Amino acid sequence: MPTQQQGEYEIDYSGVWMADVEGWAAHVAIYGPSTNPMHRNSIVPPQRVALETVFATQEQAETGAHQAAMSMLDEHSG
Repeated sequence: MPTQQQGEYEIDYSGVWMADVEGWAAHVAIYGPSTNPMHRNSIVPPQRVALETVFATQEQAETGAHQAAMSMLDEHSG
């Protein structure tokens, strides 16, 4: 699962295989700053994004997840 630090936020994004439809889904979780280094402050809980899209490859799903996460951060900080 790729992870990216974007300012004070930590983004986890991934492509997850869906055997029932033979393709990949985009998944995202976003964590914000926390006063406790042993605790992750969930801003966006782990969830599937781009619900209407089944991706052909894991890399495409990860790209879709990353794009969705960036949009979510824009909405959250704006």
